[in-house]
Amino acid sequence: MKISEIRQIPAAELSQRIAEEVAKYNQLVLNHSISPLENPSQIKAARRTIAQMKTVLREIELNK
Repeated sequence: MKISEIRQIPAAELSQRIAEEVAKYNQLVLNHSISPLENPSQIKAARRTIAQMKTVLREIELNK
């Protein structure tokens, strides 16, 4: 997900999406520890998406 797409999401929905992404990330890590994923770069991409979402949410909070 691109940063421009993330900036268009309202703050309330963004908080919810962050929680969903964290749950998805935790599931990926768990699955990878049990049996290796075909594409382990998914873990890195999920981590970056979460960080971008948290950054945009913080920017919104500071601008209020």
